[in-house]
Amino acid sequence: MVLKQLEYLIAVIEEDHFGRAASRCNVKQPSLSNGIKQLELELGVTLFKRGRGQRLFGITDEGEQVAHWARIILANCTAMQDTISEMQNRLDGTIRLGAIPSMSPVLPIILQRIRKAYPLVSVDVRFVGNEELRTGLDNYSMDCAITYMDQKKEMPWCEALPIFEETWSLLVPDSFEFENVNEITWSDAANLPLALLRPSMYERSIIDGIFEQTGKSVIPKIESESILHLMFQTQFTELCTIIPSHYTRMPGLHSGTKAILLKDPVVKKGIGLFWVKTETTIPITKITEQVGKSLAENNELQNFLYLKKTT
Repeated sequence: MVLKQLEYLIAVIEEDHFGRAASRCNVKQPSLSNGIKQLELELGVTLFKRGRGQRLFGITDEGEQVAHWARIILANCTAMQDTISEMQNRLDGTIRLGAIPSMSPVLPIILQRIRKAYPLVSVDVRFVGNEELRTGLDNYSMDCAITYMDQKKEMPWCEALPIFEETWSLLVPDSFEFENVNEITWSDAANLPLALLRPSMYERSIIDGIFEQTGKSVIPKIESESILHLMFQTQFTELCTIIPSHYTRMPGLHSGTKAILLKDPVVKKGIGLFWVKTETTIPITKITEQVGKSLAENNELQNFLYLKKTT
């Protein structure tokens, strides 16, 4: 058994196609297929369900177990290589970072801090939902993730470091109607024409839950998976939307819009950095942990995102 065979296995599973897996591994498809067959012969099991013409129909139960161990072996091998590189002051790996979509404006601060501390390290960012984040951390396809701290109960195998608290604002057209309004209750906001995130998104479940607490049920005029798209709706139409308040700072408000604090209740949701618990320190994970701690220290990230800029 060689590491390449394990890499081929994981590539086929993730790509769900031998040809794409071969391209990803920079080998010819016959070489990849032979590697998989050799692995099956050595282990004495069939890893994939195949049909006519070797068409892929899924992975066997034995294949699932082999894939689980393959990910662990490959992750530890990478960690070993990174540890040696760190000892020689030439750490140059890739951090595979997962994040919920609402963190998109915040990531430039975090990634810049990583680049300054470790200029040879690159970051591969993936914006996905909480279920995909849990899967990615569990199967070692992600090194760390940024999401809500309340997800800690869903990921007991992870360490979590709080980095800031998120609040919510109502984004409205900058019109005469809202000229002297600086805050609004969730109950009153429910009576406005709203554009909201899709029901499948975690942030939407938070919003719906708060409306329910106030005895309101909201049917939005428009739904989208993009907060930025919802902000454009407010900029160019009569619709209002609900945004994480840090969007007023990063990326900043569009012309013709105004942010109003949502109260009764004022919602605060902790955002944290997550990574898998391990017996030994993994250099790539340690980088993000160090950066996270530096941003959490003295509420640096919180103050940057939520304190008003002075002129």
